[in-house]
Amino acid sequence: MRFIVQVLGPDPLRLLFSLPNSRGGKDPLSSPGGPGSRRSNYNLEGISVKMFLRGRPITMYIPSGIRSLEELPSGPPPETLSLDWVYGYRGRDSRSNLFVLRSGEVVYFIACVVVLYRPEGGPGGPGGGGQRHYRGHTDCVRCLAVHPDGVRVASGQTAGVDKDGKPLQPVVHVWDSETLLKLQEIGLGAFERGVGALAFSVADQGAFLCVVDDSNEHMLSVWDCSRGTKLAEIKSTNDSVLAVGFSPRDSSCIVTSGKSHVHFWNWSGGAGLPGNGTLTRKQGVFGKYKKPKFIPCFVFLRDGDILTGDSEGNILTWGRSLSDSRTPGRGGAKETYGIVAQAHAHEGSIFALCLRRDGTVLSGGGRDRRLVQWGPGLVALQEAEIPEHFGAVRAIAEGLGSELLVGTTKNALLRGDLAQGFSPVIQGHTDELWGLCTHPFQNRFLTCGHDRQLCLWDGEGHALAWSIDLKETGLCADFHPSGAVVAVGLNTGRWLVLDTETREIVSDITDGNEQLSVVRYSPDGLYLAIGSHDNMIYIYSVSSDGAKSSRFGRCVGHSSFITHLDWSKDGSFIMSNSGDYEILYWDVVGGCKLLRNRYDSRDREWATYTCVLGFHVYGVWPDGSDGTDINSLCRSHNERVVAVADDFCKVHLFQYPCARAKAPSLVYGGHGSHVTSVRFTHDDSHLISLGGKDASIFQWRVLGAGGAGPAPATPSRTPSLSPASSLDV
Repeated sequence: MRFIVQVLGPDPLRLLFSLPNSRGGKDPLSSPGGPGSRRSNYNLEGISVKMFLRGRPITMYIPSGIRSLEELPSGPPPETLSLDWVYGYRGRDSRSNLFVLRSGEVVYFIACVVVLYRPEGGPGGPGGGGQRHYRGHTDCVRCLAVHPDGVRVASGQTAGVDKDGKPLQPVVHVWDSETLLKLQEIGLGAFERGVGALAFSVADQGAFLCVVDDSNEHMLSVWDCSRGTKLAEIKSTNDSVLAVGFSPRDSSCIVTSGKSHVHFWNWSGGAGLPGNGTLTRKQGVFGKYKKPKFIPCFVFLRDGDILTGDSEGNILTWGRSLSDSRTPGRGGAKETYGIVAQAHAHEGSIFALCLRRDGTVLSGGGRDRRLVQWGPGLVALQEAEIPEHFGAVRAIAEGLGSELLVGTTKNALLRGDLAQGFSPVIQGHTDELWGLCTHPFQNRFLTCGHDRQLCLWDGEGHALAWSIDLKETGLCADFHPSGAVVAVGLNTGRWLVLDTETREIVSDITDGNEQLSVVRYSPDGLYLAIGSHDNMIYIYSVSSDGAKSSRFGRCVGHSSFITHLDWSKDGSFIMSNSGDYEILYWDVVGGCKLLRNRYDSRDREWATYTCVLGFHVYGVWPDGSDGTDINSLCRSHNERVVAVADDFCKVHLFQYPCARAKAPSLVYGGHGSHVTSVRFTHDDSHLISLGGKDASIFQWRVLGAGGAGPAPATPSRTPSLSPASSLDV
């Protein structure tokens, strides 16, 4: 796989030329076989550039206004991005993911970002609601622990690979939540696959950190937090470990729970010398009580007893007693735990337990979605039910006063109390995202994906305006220029037009039976183009209000599925890309005709620029690309910058036009999966980016040269996309 940019002309280093007077001749690129021939003669005279993707040559014609490639912009753009807001919360498949800091901020994670959210006044509201972000991780965060001082935070990440296939090792970061500075990096090279669970000790002011990794043996290790050294390590079990914690009364006692087990560990520190400590295990014995398949959570009570929540919906109380030779299990712990009481608390699994400041305990149910407060003796005091569309309870944290924060399995963060109920403050998608469009004159945007939800977001209030169930996977969307309706393309060949105010479907049409990859209204709103995986672009005439559509024609000529398309500024022509890297041009108003003389389209102005292949953007492609490294591209409305979403979890910002090979860019991390789409808001004040499988939505503030706003971190070299020309921010 190679990437070659070749300036075709008499002088490839300094391209100075004059163009033919006549535009009526055949395509200068065409071979003698005729304009439809697939064979090409690249013996040109300074009118095009050529690049190769997977060995396929792609020729792009240089606009007549460009006398030399040397006069085009070089260097990264003066504009920068600052992460403004992250939509979503990783509750679907993670635990230990929601805590409240001493500052009152709520800390949780999604993708590679740990979010610190201040809920006062609502999300982004006048009462001080806002977000800060810890962005030190290089792959997805999987668990959190908060130090007893309420300031320091430990976050563990999973293993991954970079764009060159080199492994990114699991690691734990200990960082200051006030300054967002990393204090300690623990366990680099010591963990396998990822960090599954972690906890600070309590009895000694958080001097130690216990970590369980995701290896087959689920290695349990204890670390000195101040030095970052490992004090003890042992294979814990081949079964999944879902929770770990130190006894708040005695740091030598550690508890783990997970699939079919509760283990009580005794740790001796070995005089604090690295590696000299020992860990011994006692296995919790269920005796006459039914052994559950999973014990997802536990909590220490003030009297030293332990409560466990299990997959049978039971809360078991484990009391301490002195061990003797008849006690089952292994190890030499001085005391052991046994079950002294059982209470059936929920229908289905218990996912979360939380000890409140008043000594009562909260439990969160899976199947029944109930949140129950328990008094002494596990007497139920009060309860509330989480609405079904938010999912089951995943995590519980106690806020100020009687306020509670609840994380759910449908990636929502709720705020409220047992008496008044709960309302969402953070919401997100639950599966892979692909569809994104921004409103033509408001700071709103719309997203859709594999979770079949269509969501309209308020970019100023940082909140979900509404969502509906599409019943099918949504892959693409676009607002009508009036903003009154939005078109949504699905994976079955269906496309819908919805009224953005009433949310009613005003059109429901099917074209073919393959997925739709792009829908785009013409800038005057008179036409709608729909790009399909059946290699066709369907064109519809649209009424003035966008509510009615009628088939106008089809653009037939691509030899592979449609990936991207853009309309010309006069609403008459289309530029399109396909899966085999074709760039084709179409005269829509003239009857959806393929313009075989592509040279004639070199000076055409485009209302949007989202096609990933074209002269104005070929510089965004990395050397050695296989053609799938760039998923999405978007030019700003002021035509100054181009944002790129790549396959390596990065968002790039280039100058526009970007017509120099391996052009330099600013690179921004945070997503934990391939970035599927990027779009600027109507006034270019923000950029929206979608994570694929991490289901995250990032809202970036666009800062001009010398503009207001927080300065980005000092740039450093990054291997992402273009090794020699990108700055990691």
